[in-house]
Amino acid sequence: MKIYGDVQSGNCYKIKLLVSLLDIEHEWIHVDILNSETHTSKFLAKNPNAKIPVLELNDGRCLSESNAILNYLAAGTDLLSDDPYEYSKIQQWQFFEQYSHEPFIAVARFIAKYLGLPDERRAEYESKQEGGHKALQVMERQLQQTAYLAGDQLSTADISLYGYTHVAAEGGFDLSEYPAILQWIDCIQSHPRYISMN
Repeated sequence: MKIYGDVQSGNCYKIKLLVSLLDIEHEWIHVDILNSETHTSKFLAKNPNAKIPVLELNDGRCLSESNAILNYLAAGTDLLSDDPYEYSKIQQWQFFEQYSHEPFIAVARFIAKYLGLPDERRAEYESKQEGGHKALQVMERQLQQTAYLAGDQLSTADISLYGYTHVAAEGGFDLSEYPAILQWIDCIQSHPRYISMN
């Protein structure tokens, strides 16, 4: 299988992390979003939404949206429960990641890290701080109760949220305020097949 992405993107890195944790053989193909490589006709044939990551299976079928890819690759493993309620709890956190976490933390990081915090984007960057901290507070409360987000076992919910949370400082979010999150980060990084973003 082929995975198209940029490991500096949290949405792509979480796929790279998952395939490492599960030791899934794959070919990683770097895509440069800043040079509009997602807008070529060849790429648009794989994902008309012009976004990474994209998983291309051996038979040529493609799958996009990072959390959908995570759950597809983790099906049948310990990272994804087949119990309907537990599976839905994992999805609950993944929807939270896409709607309440990523739009704040990832966007603030993009403006600061990729764009160099230009003056014309500073107000937008600052406007992301409150929502980002609200998301981190929700995670902190859960991780004070359970070792991982969906319970006591690592799941794709954690991989989803880890992608941008562990680099939240690059978006101006001080994680020292969130000791349970820091402990959770340490737990994930202690996995024997863990790989870093860099």
